Amino acid sequence: MTTTIIDPRDVWDAALGELQLRVTRANYETWLKHTVGVDFDGGEFVIGAPNAFVLEALEQRMFSLISETIEHVLGEPVNVSFRVSVSSNGAVAAREPVSAPSSRDARPAAPEQLDLPPYVRPIRLNAKYTFDRFVVGRSNELAHAAAEAVAAKPGSTYNPLVMYSGVGLGKTHLLHGIGHRAIAMGLSVIYATTEEFTNDYIKAIREGTTEEFRDHYRNADMLLLDDIQFLIGKEQTQEGFFHTFNALHMANRQIVVTSDRPVSALRLLEDRIQSRLTGGLVVDMQPPAIETRLAILKVKAEQAGHDVPDTVLELLAERVYDNVRELEGSLNRVIALAHATDSPINVDLVARAIDDMVDALAIREVPPDVVLDTVAAHFGMGADALTGRKRDKKTALARHVAMYLLREDAKLRLTAIGRVLGGKDHTTVGHGCDRIAVQLGVDSSLRRQVANIRETLATS
Repeated sequence: MTTTIIDPRDVWDAALGELQLRVTRANYETWLKHTVGVDFDGGEFVIGAPNAFVLEALEQRMFSLISETIEHVLGEPVNVSFRVSVSSNGAVAAREPVSAPSSRDARPAAPEQLDLPPYVRPIRLNAKYTFDRFVVGRSNELAHAAAEAVAAKPGSTYNPLVMYSGVGLGKTHLLHGIGHRAIAMGLSVIYATTEEFTNDYIKAIREGTTEEFRDHYRNADMLLLDDIQFLIGKEQTQEGFFHTFNALHMANRQIVVTSDRPVSALRLLEDRIQSRLTGGLVVDMQPPAIETRLAILKVKAEQAGHDVPDTVLELLAERVYDNVRELEGSLNRVIALAHATDSPINVDLVARAIDDMVDALAIREVPPDVVLDTVAAHFGMGADALTGRKRDKKTALARHVAMYLLREDAKLRLTAIGRVLGGKDHTTVGHGCDRIAVQLGVDSSLRRQVANIRETLATS
């Protein structure tokens, strides 16, 4: 009898695909993105963390979720442990397990933090996020064309370029693709998340190094800023960004930013910043059509070096449709299960690998009060407005969206929805739900708003 050898890297890749659906993007990027599957002996699964700081966070914040996810992937109980096993250059190093520091003061900084202040950090672009690895379809062709144009003639074509979409649709991929192309042309590029920009700015003020901060950001040929929606509510950082933007724009330096919503929907972002952002080109990216999803899966399978039958790829494309990240995660999950069970990749394996995940996502119920609070916050009003008698256009739309989500996501009956919304008649509720369902098929702006609300609900 032969023993199947399970590669811990494949198992962890599949687990990461599922974890991406269950945690916020910020948490994934901060704590999970740079982890690896190190070892699996059948009883214990070892995960490698880049440093002791991340190791401690994984143990204290995500242990239960990670254990549950790995057991889900393997289909059997397993003990999970962590070890610092990734060096500063990303190479996997075989080290003995280490215990996390007991005190925050004892935490060692990451190697790059010991040597460099944040505003001179080396650029970190994902090697996989290049233009030639981006699958173009009708849902993203305008954004792709704009990114290519900006990369070809930075500072002169579309400046600034703003790309927005829901989670996992490729805007960060295009942002990195622009960066790779600019570096190949010999340009100086700064890539930062909005959180990093904020931290850099606050640190510079606190340590009296604002001059160095300004020189670093304003002397670059290109600034790539990811997730600008996180500037909302940070007035001091908005001031810093405004002046940085002006300095770069006046010097014809290229600025590219991404957002999870249209610029007009970035409430509480200063009007002068909104005006600057809309002065260039603003493009959106829609969820991919089934043809594009199938093309993406074929490319990912080829890049992973796996021969996956077309019938399997077609089934995945039909079952998983929200975003590219879910597609990749589902494909990784199928491949990992095939390796773990020494089974052929076929339709039956897909059912075992993803049906429970898709069904769980489909039937996950959301508390009605959370739906009301989230919808109200998105439309900039109090939850009492949804249950009241106001009938202006904005309130009516918000109320109808709440009805729709209470039916689809909270799984309430029409009469129950009517009671939640202050005693509305069930026929009124049914009409509101149907109206939103029809509009979602023709109104891309409304689709994006509902997608953003659902993303918030998923992380609540």
